[in-house]
Amino acid sequence: MTVTLKLFLCFQFVYSATGTITSGARYDNYRLYELHPSAERHIRLLKDVEENSDSFIFLQAATKVNASVAVVVAPHKFADFDSILSTEDITHRIVTHDVQSIIHEESLIQSRVSDKFEWKKYYKLETIYKWLDSVVKRYPNVTSSISAGESYQKRDIKGVKISYKNGNPGILIEGGIHAREWIAPAVATFLLNSLLTSDDPSIRNIAENFDWYIFPSVNPDGYVHSHTHNRLWRKTRKPYKNGSCFGADPNRNWGFHFGEAGVSKNPCSDIFSGPEAFSEIETESYSKYLTSLKDKIHTAISFHSYSQLLLVPYGHTSKKPENFDDLMEIGRKAIKALAKRYNTKYDVGNIYDTIYPASGASLEWIYGVLEIPLAFTYELRPSSHSSGGFELPTDQIIPTALETVDSIVALIGHAKTLGYYD
Repeated sequence: MTVTLKLFLCFQFVYSATGTITSGARYDNYRLYELHPSAERHIRLLKDVEENSDSFIFLQAATKVNASVAVVVAPHKFADFDSILSTEDITHRIVTHDVQSIIHEESLIQSRVSDKFEWKKYYKLETIYKWLDSVVKRYPNVTSSISAGESYQKRDIKGVKISYKNGNPGILIEGGIHAREWIAPAVATFLLNSLLTSDDPSIRNIAENFDWYIFPSVNPDGYVHSHTHNRLWRKTRKPYKNGSCFGADPNRNWGFHFGEAGVSKNPCSDIFSGPEAFSEIETESYSKYLTSLKDKIHTAISFHSYSQLLLVPYGHTSKKPENFDDLMEIGRKAIKALAKRYNTKYDVGNIYDTIYPASGASLEWIYGVLEIPLAFTYELRPSSHSSGGFELPTDQIIPTALETVDSIVALIGHAKTLGYYD
């Protein structure tokens, strides 16, 4: 570690923006920096900052040269942080001088819209779950409530199964494994509604010829915390370090190449993998439920944000999976279909090279352990933090969902032409 970094890390936050205290986190006059590391030494330095201090929120981690990094910094850190960036010659700009103002604007919009389920706001977990229950009551012949277990704080990991006839191949839809990525549960519920109500022949085709297992929020404790205490919360809520830090990254906690790449062993880090695979009750119970579906599911899709990417395995290595060419071909068809409605541009590629190294992810485990051959991760809108980041404006919820449904129709259609559902 450089001398400059050691001096920098001597300072500690007066109050923690990462949620290690129980009162609501605010970000008044916090800056959001966009960094552009141009050398490996920059990556090492920024990784040291993230690994050795809980004083910074890395919205986009430092993973590779020339890939942008987004980090939230407290007011009393500006001078020190600017000094490091200058000394180490890291290109940067300030996206906003007041992160709280963005969160406040989002909150105002949320408060002005009713809880009627119309995808005009980001709904709280209780509202989502009530809506799921109402769906099952309205469509009792083709839907049923499903559960993938309980969270640390005893919340149900609730979903809905859609099945129009026996013998259909199954598709898993996962949303909200990262709490702050609110667009993910929104798209998952929109897709669920479309499969039941749309008159579009292409949507009716996939609705009635596949069984759907849809979980809008597989990290319910974290999702609630992001609504009530800390908008930028990512992890679960299990206490670590005698209660001074909370949660592990539930998308680094799975037992497939656990802890090998893109993780931290610091419990205060946003990418803390947990002390061991499946240390979080959410991932343990969810994985047991998925194991029970091993012979029923043929496709798994996870919704994340943000970056506008469609990702395929692997994340722990740059080595390509056996059916990589098929996955890429299917992915290209999917993002081409996605672009037709609003000209939204996505890239497709493997996780390791396209976004960053990341091991212990749910879709990696589903692909590698359950051997489900089609595994895709959508990094939804926006393309960058400067376009809204995790606070994607609410007027983009429906457009994002519509284009994603278009994409999934094409994804399934092309997979079928390649013989995956025969």
